[in-house]
Amino acid sequence: MADPTRRAVIEQLASGPASVSELHAPHQMALPTFMRHLKVLEDTGIMRSIKKGRVRTCHIEAAPLIEAQGWLAWQREIWESRLDNLDALAHNIANLKDT
Repeated sequence: MADPTRRAVIEQLASGPASVSELHAPHQMALPTFMRHLKVLEDTGIMRSIKKGRVRTCHIEAAPLIEAQGWLAWQREIWESRLDNLDALAHNIANLKDT
């Protein structure tokens, strides 16, 4: 997900299925290079594609993204708690210096 091209493809697919040509159009790169990005998304289970005739249509798979969202929410809770504790400690230290 760190790659901006892959994030853009996911954003495009969030609107609904799209052909490889439609997904490739806004990107300034050779088609074989773009196809490697699609392969990474398919290999990770974030996207699937179906070939009908000469057209390959891509669809987003929500399950891996929902799983990642859950993990990120858990991490956010942990870090917010740690930052709250750090803030409380900073206030306690400031109060000790004032007395």
